[in-house]
Amino acid sequence: MNARPGALAWHWPSLGASRCGAMTDRERLGLPDHYIVHELHAEVERACKVLRREPVEALLETLASLETTLSARIASGNLLALAGDPRIVVERPAMVDVAGGIADIGLDACEVASVLDRFGELGLERAWIEKECPRHRVELLAYRIARFPVTNLEYRAFAIDTDHSELPSSWHFRRFPEERANHPAYSVSAASADAYARWLARRTGRGFRLPSEAEWEHAAAGPNGCEFPWGAHFDPALANTAETGLFSTSAVGAFAGGESAYGLCDMAGNVEEYVADEYTAYPGGVPVADHLCRASGGYRVARGGSFARFRDLARTRRRHGHNPVSATYAMGFRLAESP
Repeated sequence: MNARPGALAWHWPSLGASRCGAMTDRERLGLPDHYIVHELHAEVERACKVLRREPVEALLETLASLETTLSARIASGNLLALAGDPRIVVERPAMVDVAGGIADIGLDACEVASVLDRFGELGLERAWIEKECPRHRVELLAYRIARFPVTNLEYRAFAIDTDHSELPSSWHFRRFPEERANHPAYSVSAASADAYARWLARRTGRGFRLPSEAEWEHAAAGPNGCEFPWGAHFDPALANTAETGLFSTSAVGAFAGGESAYGLCDMAGNVEEYVADEYTAYPGGVPVADHLCRASGGYRVARGGSFARFRDLARTRRRHGHNPVSATYAMGFRLAESP
């Protein structure tokens, strides 16, 4: 196996668009027919054994350090989940201020061919990228957006306080995953994400809600409109996507160096994030009735990609949503706030 951090232990197949719909999720993700231990998983296990007696302060330092390995950061995050992660405070989520102003949102139509060329082996359909067109200007009021997506620990507090009936399907047998307390909650509906935001707003008297699609994209792409939160080129060491090979959530903030210009973590990979908007064409654009529309009739937009999807969904402009016919859609959310 290749020991380079973030390297894959197998080769990804070419996912031609004509075949993609007929493939199983296992085939689509390039997973082998038999069980193997990915090198990254083995490295995380070794790091856990080394770090397991470290105090919380040392684990936090390791988690945030660009000088440590990805496996050590993932291990530190997992250990913090069990020790109690002081970064996660249900009624005081870490929020980042984003100034209002004019933001350029979306993709110029002349760039569609370039995107398809650069991500061609992933079997993208042209219509999926055309949903990002045209590039247009949106006036944003000042807002705040959460540094991290909402975690399992936070969702548990909501579920207990409200008797909310929908638990994440990733909580197997409806058991709260203590070992993933500081990982993003995922496999919830957009309605539950909205309900969580309303609940926290009532509890705190603050203006919590989901971000608009334009707010999310601007916060992820930054003032320079980067293709990925950190810059122009994809790096599997900076985002928890299928290329990284973890195939599980990671503690929020474990992919140090992958933050957006506003210091926001996990806006590429880990879990897909619902925004407040239902899918419609951008002003001047053409509606795209793709597989998501055919499956649901309409859908809430999600952004950012996930551990179970490829790097194209981690692009800051990519518009996506939940597909009910596939198990590889890890749907989570992060909060925004009107000051």
